[in-house]
Amino acid sequence: MSTLFKSAMSYLSKALGLESVSSFPSRHKYARTNWRPSHFDIPYGTRPEEIERRVCTAIDNTPTIFAHINNPTPRMQRALLAVVAERLRRNDRTAGDLVELLIAAYASPYVQDAAPGLRAEIEASADEDVGARVRGVLSFLSNMQVPFDVIDERH
Repeated sequence: MSTLFKSAMSYLSKALGLESVSSFPSRHKYARTNWRPSHFDIPYGTRPEEIERRVCTAIDNTPTIFAHINNPTPRMQRALLAVVAERLRRNDRTAGDLVELLIAAYASPYVQDAAPGLRAEIEASADEDVGARVRGVLSFLSNMQVPFDVIDERH
């Protein structure tokens, strides 16, 4: 009887939006992407496109939250890179800290490139210190033909 009660309570909790999702649905293109639900209030039943939009909005508002995402989608990465670009325009020294978060995310082999060649750039500098890696990524992004904050992949 207790398992039936627990199942019913779990169902009700999800149906009422009292629990947050921590990843995309299992068959979704980015099913490996996950995050700490305590940092993102996304109720069960939210459509994947809306989930990604909410996570990107959270990154726009609090970019350091990116550290709590495993295998971020290209769109999530571009949201972070847009903040980096804005901070660089304002000569804000914290832009490098955000690039460090991106570099850390690429430690996972499942992260897809937000920009063609970004993974290769990050992996090529694996033996360098963090500062050199950040400068390399920033240089790579500044030399791209299409600005990274304009690209937005639609599924």
